[in-house]
Amino acid sequence: MTMSKKTLFCLLAASALTLGAAPRELKVLTVGNSFTWSLRAFLPPVAAAGGVKLKLEFANIGGCTMERHWREHLKSEKDPSHLPYSGKYTLRQLLAKEKWDIVTIQQASPASWRAATYHPFAENLIGLIRELAPTAEIVIQETWSYNAAAPYFAKWGIDSATMYRRLTENYRALAAQHGLRVIPAGYAVDLFRRTMGDRLVARDPADPSQLQEPAVPRTTDVVGNFRWQEDKKTGKRVLRQDLIHLNPRGQYLQALVWYGFLFGADPEQSTYEPKGISAEEIALFKRCAKQAIAEFPQVRRGEK
Repeated sequence: MTMSKKTLFCLLAASALTLGAAPRELKVLTVGNSFTWSLRAFLPPVAAAGGVKLKLEFANIGGCTMERHWREHLKSEKDPSHLPYSGKYTLRQLLAKEKWDIVTIQQASPASWRAATYHPFAENLIGLIRELAPTAEIVIQETWSYNAAAPYFAKWGIDSATMYRRLTENYRALAAQHGLRVIPAGYAVDLFRRTMGDRLVARDPADPSQLQEPAVPRTTDVVGNFRWQEDKKTGKRVLRQDLIHLNPRGQYLQALVWYGFLFGADPEQSTYEPKGISAEEIALFKRCAKQAIAEFPQVRRGEK
């Protein structure tokens, strides 16, 4: 039997999980937005359960594009009292704060599928990181496409699958241009969706306007959060729908991908299992994380 190139690549990539000197301790800084804030819930306990030491800090601003990160940096350079990161730090200060092993970058999700939004700001940020954290490896987090019920698609004229395809093309092009590895969080989400097949429910009911509190729509996707809260203007209780961010199930999947990628670990061997997620889904998330790491085509697979 002749082995296909894809099969051979996957086997070689999977071997990277077990071969070589995997790091046992890492200092990681994210230059990102809410799509890395979502690591806070589960990546630290997943790493701790794996017996590795992780120092994780964030240069994050909600909804922040690469362009805004760069413009905030320029503003801080002119006015050092401008502290855009949690009101405490400039980007320069955070990059120089530790001897980081890894610094991650990513595009804000609404811009992620638009190639022109990356440049020249990605290049500017990469240059700054290399200047201020010269020993750190710069890594891209591949983000994910929105829940298929998100209202943005009608305005943009695309669907969730197209958003994923285009953002992946953009991240892979950036990685190839600069010789960077990619954390395939978005691919893990895509694998989960494809594995679910007909069981994947974006939002049920499709029109939730007739729901009464405390009822919320049902989703089997890992992207999508629903809650009732008071409208500050009217004082009425309204259903808030977030079809952009990972829900707790998705945050666990993201954490498994990051853990396996950063530490060369096998996500299926992870012993941390959050409460409120079924054993069947936990096993599925572990498989998707492992497959994503093994299959995502990297332009550079070098070990730190």
